[in-house]
Amino acid sequence: MTKTGGKVCRLLSKRYLCLVMAGIYLHIPFCKSRCIYCGFFSTTSMVKCEAYVDALKRELQDRVKFLSGDAIDTIYFGGGTPSLLPLPALQNLLRHIFNIYNVRENAEITLEGNPDDLTPDVLHSLCEIGINRISMGVQTFNDDRLRFLCRRHNSAQAIQAVRNAQEAGFRNISIDLMFGFPDQTLDEWQTDVSQALSLGVQHLSAYSLMYEEGTTLYRMLEAGKIREMDDDCSLLMYEHLIDATHAAGFEHYELSNFALPGYHSRHNSSYWHGIPYLGVGAGAHSYDGHARYFHADSLEAYLSGTPWEKESLTDHERYDEFVFTGLRTSDGICLTTLEHQFGSEAKEYCLQNAQRHLKAGLLSLSGDVMRLTRSGLFISNEVMSDLMWTD
Repeated sequence: MTKTGGKVCRLLSKRYLCLVMAGIYLHIPFCKSRCIYCGFFSTTSMVKCEAYVDALKRELQDRVKFLSGDAIDTIYFGGGTPSLLPLPALQNLLRHIFNIYNVRENAEITLEGNPDDLTPDVLHSLCEIGINRISMGVQTFNDDRLRFLCRRHNSAQAIQAVRNAQEAGFRNISIDLMFGFPDQTLDEWQTDVSQALSLGVQHLSAYSLMYEEGTTLYRMLEAGKIREMDDDCSLLMYEHLIDATHAAGFEHYELSNFALPGYHSRHNSSYWHGIPYLGVGAGAHSYDGHARYFHADSLEAYLSGTPWEKESLTDHERYDEFVFTGLRTSDGICLTTLEHQFGSEAKEYCLQNAQRHLKAGLLSLSGDVMRLTRSGLFISNEVMSDLMWTD
């Protein structure tokens, strides 16, 4: 084992087995309007917002022992559109969390926001109540594409929102982009990436447009009104993204995520490394290291106190998640940690199934750490599925 590989393994083992820095996710399902691609649970009515905040506080109190007293390293307001939540309600929730949980002094506290909600006054107030990271749903700087997606903002508002956040004192700003729109050209995507990197943000998430069943976008595809982008063009866009972010000093630390050094999303990284987290709210999920817990995608069910459902994971399912989420990251998977958690048979199974991808240069093995190579990134699903456990 090399010194580097061994060090990574020890760090991963320590992170997982010893002092766990857990996270709390709060799902805020309210939106002014629905985007045509979104498959997340949301509602366009704000009528029950106050009752929903009260229900979140009750659940936070009722499940205070879920994380076994672990220090809270991250708090994440996701949605939906959390920036629609009235400031007093947001402040109330944060105060409640700090009163009943062991929140670290330097905890990462993220709020997802829509650019047109993030005015200078709002951003100054968010900063004052303790939000220290903004994740902005930009998607594209092309106004025609934004209208196609039914986004509420335009490109000028997105650019101004980033500047507003910087002027308000935020030093950890992430923006989301999408690529692979119908009829999108590589030149258009290069313009989007260039614009994003010129804004001085610390983090960038970029996703290929997905056609999720049940969305307006999916129905348009089924009706033949639009066509999916061909795989070759989509791969060219992804390749440009990797090159451009690398040239700008960003680290490609997860398949769809890029950050300046020191600005990896600590909250999302906990998901990829199997760290327990508590999810509260309608449609939210939690994980304790052995089982998943989730609420139905129903505001009425949540407000009525319908209990969460539990999904216990088998050792093979946990192995699959360890491999799948680990290989998504630049950390890769530590075979020593894998063996410690799942046994020598699982380690041998993983190595045996990885052989052809190691020989093809799609995976690399450094010491005891296995990672996707750059070539492997482009067919990551195929590589990872070959390492999954088949009963």
